[in-house]
Amino acid sequence: MPGGVSSPVRAFKGVGGTPVFIRSGAGCRVSDIDGNSYIDYVASYGPMIVGHAHERVASALAGAIHRGWSYGAPTELETQLATEVIAAMPSIQMVRFVNSGTEATMSAIRLARAATGRDLVVKCIGCYHGHVDGLLVQAGSGALTLGSPSSPGIPAAIAASTVLVHYNDLAGTETLFGKYADRIACMIVEPVPGNMGVILPQAGYLKGLRKICDRQGAILIFDEVMSGFRVAYAGAQSLCDVRPDLTCLGKVIGGGLPVGAYGGRRELMQMISPSGKVYQAGTLSGNPLAMTGGLATLELLRKPGAYETLEKTSSDLAAGLARAAGVRIAINRAGSMLTPFFTDDRQQAVENHEQAVACDTQAYATFFHAMLQGGIFLPPSQFEAWFVGLAHSAEAIGQTITVAKTAFGAVAAKRAAGQ
Repeated sequence: MPGGVSSPVRAFKGVGGTPVFIRSGAGCRVSDIDGNSYIDYVASYGPMIVGHAHERVASALAGAIHRGWSYGAPTELETQLATEVIAAMPSIQMVRFVNSGTEATMSAIRLARAATGRDLVVKCIGCYHGHVDGLLVQAGSGALTLGSPSSPGIPAAIAASTVLVHYNDLAGTETLFGKYADRIACMIVEPVPGNMGVILPQAGYLKGLRKICDRQGAILIFDEVMSGFRVAYAGAQSLCDVRPDLTCLGKVIGGGLPVGAYGGRRELMQMISPSGKVYQAGTLSGNPLAMTGGLATLELLRKPGAYETLEKTSSDLAAGLARAAGVRIAINRAGSMLTPFFTDDRQQAVENHEQAVACDTQAYATFFHAMLQGGIFLPPSQFEAWFVGLAHSAEAIGQTITVAKTAFGAVAAKRAAGQ
């Protein structure tokens, strides 16, 4: 396998060292092939919100697998999960299941282009929407330039169909839409970005994007693959009180199994084949195991107090990290997603990609390995979110904070030594 892994961040390139190979998981812990146990804040990058191998989810999956796991035909399970998604998010009137977040964003953009008859897509620098060719672009000289490929194998003509602006830059977005208004099909944005670390939307930013898209006749797409059913049951869109035209989902709605979905207004979704002419298909889309895992997970999240528990556990962790730090950090948190950024004396906040990449990644690498040595498994990159789940007990949070104090001390010692 390239790099020995099936996804790049797992290779520990962002922090150095040898990757941990996981053997099993239970509750808030994972165990590696050498027998070490860790309190886990990777959580499969978000979907394990109820914990690893939860008895209710495992039981549901065990029952499903004995009935077969792929039919290439419709199932009642798809309808049931679609009903739950639509009930949770008023912006979604119809939904189509796919196999990944990448498929969801790719399909939503195709639909937006068909609906508007336009070609350009606006995305925010630092927001990740899967490895779709047109979305793997980076800024050129300034935030308002046409994109250039950030991966070999992407034709410049495809990259040029994406226009870039910084997250939280409403004025820049206004300028961009003024320049390309008659060509912009859609703007796709993570309402709470998690792939440059957790970044919080400034007051009025997301509502401002809604107004701009309405005025210009563009489709607003919220990529809630990470934040959907994670920061709140109804997603980040419920917290900001903004209804996107299309929403992309994944992760939690499959309970940790491969899944994706996109949905939105009925008149848009009816353009999808076979109701309409916009083609998208998938042999394993809506497969019984993913649907079962999602239904069982959402059932647990609907229990009274679930999100209050997530909020308290996450806020306790963030507060404990702040007390333990001893070095300058900025902690961004949205519900049960958080990131401690190792900032310097000039940085008071981290609100966009430029500020995120200015953080001290070497300090994070030192912190990461000290935490791993102490039995805490974190994302191996400064630019990934930590995920707290219902299985994280007060004892686990306390242990994490205790280990973090030592890890912060290791960062301070290296800085003092000029390393």
